[in-house]
Amino acid sequence: MPFSTAAECVVETEWLAEHLNAPDVVVVDGSWHLPGSNRSGRAEFGERRIPGAIFFDIDDVRDKDTDLPHMLPSSIQFSSQMKKLGIGNGSRVVVYDTAGLFSAARVWWMLRAMGHSDVRVLNGGFPKWLAEDRPVEDGPANPRSPVHFTPQVNHGLVADIDDMRGYVHKGLKQVLDARPPTRFKGEADEPRPNLRRGHMPGASNVPYSLVLNADGTLKSADEIRSVFDQSEVDARKDIVATCGSGVSAAVLALALAKIGNLEVAIYDGSWAEWGQHNGLPVATE
Repeated sequence: MPFSTAAECVVETEWLAEHLNAPDVVVVDGSWHLPGSNRSGRAEFGERRIPGAIFFDIDDVRDKDTDLPHMLPSSIQFSSQMKKLGIGNGSRVVVYDTAGLFSAARVWWMLRAMGHSDVRVLNGGFPKWLAEDRPVEDGPANPRSPVHFTPQVNHGLVADIDDMRGYVHKGLKQVLDARPPTRFKGEADEPRPNLRRGHMPGASNVPYSLVLNADGTLKSADEIRSVFDQSEVDARKDIVATCGSGVSAAVLALALAKIGNLEVAIYDGSWAEWGQHNGLPVATE
């Protein structure tokens, strides 16, 4: 059976272990690390991974016509790259990462933005899989056979800079910034050079770490609701999430999906775009 398009946005390690060899289940390592971390998701994938997994590189599956980091590519490019990876129309995709739950949410959002709803994030990711002493493999990965991927872009899940100008000016949507408080308040530099400090006027700071447990699993629905309530965010209304480059914002979108809000948009350019020296308004309070 295909995954539900309702709030079933994560899958547990027990489920994946039982369905690991199902022909329609595609396990995807979507690991990505912040600039300056001196870590490579692709290199670590070659060292060890969940058996049968393929690697989804968000720095490769991106718009090549912009210098902004890992921007969503055109539907034609995305479809071509998914076909080569072996992700197709009938695929049940399970995405994980080596952080527990971080960049896997970005891959989840990308697939949904391109119309593929049969996708979940592995709760707790690779650390939980390893902690449970589940099987791993290493060395060169076996590629999957190419399959047809039909993109159907969900424009409601993607916000661009023009959308954000309107949201900031008119307050049409709640803007949630997933970055740490020190970056949101302009007290710390961004990990990318030549960006201003601060945040978009009117944005609320909901650090993505607040919706996660210490072991990298997503908090319960009640705990997630409490996080947004305490941040004075109405989780049932229109929301656009932003962060440094559209990665941790997807963690907030995943958490909101778990409590029923499946239509959260992500500002793809995020602070990597807005924070440039471009004259756009910036706040620090």
